[in-house]
Amino acid sequence: QVQLVASGRACVQPGGSLRLSCTASGPFFTICYMGWYRQTPGKQRELFAIIFTGGNIYYTDSVKGRFTISRDNATNMVYLQRSSLKPGDTASYYCNAEIRTYSGYVRNYWGQGTQVTVSS
Repeated sequence: QVQLVASGRACVQPGGSLRLSCTASGPFFTICYMGWYRQTPGKQRELFAIIFTGGNIYYTDSVKGRFTISRDNATNMVYLQRSSLKPGDTASYYCNAEIRTYSGYVRNYWGQGTQVTVSS
């Protein structure tokens, strides 16, 4: 079955850096896009970075210039990087992907959330 598995450091000091990764595994035909969401208590999960297989990248205005999304199509991995972390970056981060299966269906998949806490 198709799965997204995320990994990365969970507790970072202010000013530190963050690198999360997420890999898609299982039998599928192709990945349409991969992206990152984040969620803070009491708020909805928010998409803030997305990268398409062709290489197009979109960021929401709130994170543009602060986060970097990248992807390795050969290994089906997506990365999220951010330096100079601030306490306001504390959130649960989720990877997401839209994947076309061999049967032709396009489905949306979620990785497990990674709680990132920026604190001294």
